[in-house]
Amino acid sequence: MSRLTLISRQTLDRLPAMQRDIDAPASDGSQISVRVHGLAHRITHMMSPYPPTTRHPPLDAALGEAGNAESIPDDAAELTQARLMTFLPAELLQGGEAILLLLKPSPWYILLESLHFLVALAITLGLALWAYNHGYNLGVTPRDLSLLGLGLGGVRLFWQFLEWLSRVYVLTDRRVIRVKGVIRVQVFETQFQQVQHTTTTFSLRERLFGLGSIHFATAGTGSIEASWVMLSRPLDVHRTVVQALNRYR
Repeated sequence: MSRLTLISRQTLDRLPAMQRDIDAPASDGSQISVRVHGLAHRITHMMSPYPPTTRHPPLDAALGEAGNAESIPDDAAELTQARLMTFLPAELLQGGEAILLLLKPSPWYILLESLHFLVALAITLGLALWAYNHGYNLGVTPRDLSLLGLGLGGVRLFWQFLEWLSRVYVLTDRRVIRVKGVIRVQVFETQFQQVQHTTTTFSLRERLFGLGSIHFATAGTGSIEASWVMLSRPLDVHRTVVQALNRYR
């Protein structure tokens, strides 16, 4: 049996108002910590982030390959599990389906996808200020123009942030899935047997930030039907996708 140090509430109340850590090793290699700070106490059981009933070896292996075959630290595994709970609807998965990759675009997606609008807005405001300074009556002051520009730019960036939140890219041992859309949600999914080929592209703006996109063509059309855009480490992700396709289909 695991050995655990028990502390009564009366003992905790009598402890001085200072922070203490009491560690008790368990037989399974985990550790139970009791942290006391004044009258407040917190008990955390630092077990593996994947309990024996929910551990997911395919996910561990795939993420290890995408991370240059390094082992996944506990905090990274916990973050991965949190993402599973937050971004992926449970109804999207089939019974017994194993998740190999769960990704989102790089946060640079928010700025880069808004770049054309922001540049056009800056040019328009610049021309308006130039006209104002040369005596043209625009009916607004430079301060009003600046506030308008900041407001429009902020709205555009916020909308793109919502777009970023809505995008989820999933690779399971059966399917390729892409979810996107703020108001109208679009879900693309195809079985491995239907994937005809994959392509990795690097636009100029993606190359500047070390990003890339992966495109999927299906046997039905032969053309690109879905893309995972602006991924960090796109070559590592593409290698994991190809390995999964070769292994499971």
